[in-house]
Amino acid sequence: MNIFVMLQPLFDMLMWLLPLLVLAIIIKTPWFKGWFGELLVRAFAHYGLDGQVYRRLHNVTLDTPDGTTQIDHVFLSPFGIFVLETKNMGGWIFGGERQAQWTQQIFRHRFRFQNPLRQNYKHLKALEALLSVPPEHIHSVIAFVGGSSFKTVMPDNVTQGVSCIRYIKSFQQPVFNDAQVSVMVKALESGKRDSTFTTHYEHVQRLKQRNDPFAKRSCPRCGSAFEIRIRKTGDRAGERFWGCSAYPKCRAKQDLD
Repeated sequence: MNIFVMLQPLFDMLMWLLPLLVLAIIIKTPWFKGWFGELLVRAFAHYGLDGQVYRRLHNVTLDTPDGTTQIDHVFLSPFGIFVLETKNMGGWIFGGERQAQWTQQIFRHRFRFQNPLRQNYKHLKALEALLSVPPEHIHSVIAFVGGSSFKTVMPDNVTQGVSCIRYIKSFQQPVFNDAQVSVMVKALESGKRDSTFTTHYEHVQRLKQRNDPFAKRSCPRCGSAFEIRIRKTGDRAGERFWGCSAYPKCRAKQDLD
């Protein structure tokens, strides 16, 4: 019997198994988890928020003084602007509003990650600058999806699953009229970068450079070298940042994350 005829069943089985193996690998990647988490929040918003009242923009990349910042979801409404950061994570989550790092625990394994409230803070400031909106009308919302469980008390704006929609809808006092909302939507659409692979790639590269302690960078004010430092006081104590080496003569600084 021809050897190729004998091996044909094996080849047929591999043709089925290989795509499944590739899919299983992709599903476990951080990229897929992030993409799927954002997709879930889009679905929550589609069914939970009136599209005529809450104007939705997703995957918004804005220019900042130190590069770019990428926002998962922005909802503009008469009741304020809601900026959502999505976290697709499982296990137990430990953290506090003022802590620089939070902890994810899966069985006996622990992983540290940046406090998403601080991560979202930069998004809020970028929107505040672009839209010239009072900060009290821009609201940070953290949406955990993926079956995680909070093991410490979280602020009201740190939510699980569809609770992020309920939190947004809890704001009932109008602060903008319809015309103002339309103007802000147009400003954001024209001010954001196109949602392309190139935009995402450039953003990721800038993130890597900002987080690389060995990356060389110069102060945008005086041209001196930037150094990584740690905030010692204030609400963001313990957080790392880039500071000018000419301090205190030059007080320029940039967020590290």
